[in-house]
Amino acid sequence: MYQPPHFREDSRAAQHALIRTHPLGLLITAGPAGLLANPIPFLLDEAGPHGTLRAHLARANPQGQDLAAVSECLIVFQGPQGYVTPGWYASKRAHGRVVPTWNYATVHAWGRPRVIQDATWLAGQIADLTALREAPRAEPWAVSDAPAPFVAAQVRALIGVEIPITRIEGKWKMSQNRPVEDRDGVVAGFRADGETTLADLVAARSGS
Repeated sequence: MYQPPHFREDSRAAQHALIRTHPLGLLITAGPAGLLANPIPFLLDEAGPHGTLRAHLARANPQGQDLAAVSECLIVFQGPQGYVTPGWYASKRAHGRVVPTWNYATVHAWGRPRVIQDATWLAGQIADLTALREAPRAEPWAVSDAPAPFVAAQVRALIGVEIPITRIEGKWKMSQNRPVEDRDGVVAGFRADGETTLADLVAARSGS
C-alpha cells in the first residue's frame, strides 16, 4: 500500500480497533485461476505477533481451493471514508490552488491461510461470530436457537480459514498534509454533513 509518512498508522491498537469495528474484510488471493476477492466477515484474535484472523466461507466458493494452495493472502479492511470538497479549505479563499480528495482509514493484513474442515472448529467459529454481533441486541439470537440438524447441515456446507497475520499496515488519510486552517475546515465540513466519525478522526490528527 502506498504509505506517505504523514498518513501511516502503525499503532497496533488502532489497527485492531478498525478491524473489529469494520470486520467485513475483502479477502484477496492470487491462485491458479488468477485473482479472486470476496467480502468475508472476520474475527480477530490477539494470538501471534500481529493477531490472527478467523473466518468461514461456503465450501462451494472456489476461493477455498486457492486458500489451500497459496502461501499468502491479503485482507483489506475499509474504515470510515468520505469525499473532501475544496470548498472546505481556507486555501481556496486565499489562492484557489486546491483540488478535491478523499479521506479514509484502512488496514491491510497479510498472512498464510490455513483451511480448516473440522466441524467442531467451524461450529465454534460460527457461534463466536454470531455471539459478538448479536450481543448489543435486546433479544440476541444464538446458533442454538436453530434446530441442531439444520445447523449441522449448514456447517457441512462451510470451510474455515485461520490466518496468522505476518504483516499489517494501517493508513489514516485524514488531511494531515493540509495546513491547519484547511484541516479545521474539513472538520467543520464533515460535521455539517453529519459525518461525525470522520470529523473526529480528522480532528484527532490535527489538534482541532
